[in-house]
Amino acid sequence: MGENKLSSISKADTLEKIGEFWDTHDFAEFDTEAPDVEFQISCAVPVELDLLSSVEKQARLRGVKVETLVNLWLQQKIAEQAKPS
Repeated sequence: MGENKLSSISKADTLEKIGEFWDTHDFAEFDTEAPDVEFQISCAVPVELDLLSSVEKQARLRGVKVETLVNLWLQQKIAEQAKPS
């Protein structure tokens, strides 16, 4: 940290002291002007190369992103499986 600068919340003057402060505090304890942030969690799933090529071709034909098409197809398949037989 710069000389004579204090952290705005912890009032600590070193990175070590700031770390110690946050080890015992939670950001939710403080009313700040920081905006809420939404997160979208995604993950990578290995797909066979030939299968991916086919999906990419289908996505191009439909004018959508590969991710959009894969999510749509997975949602449809799950809905089918959830139906009672």
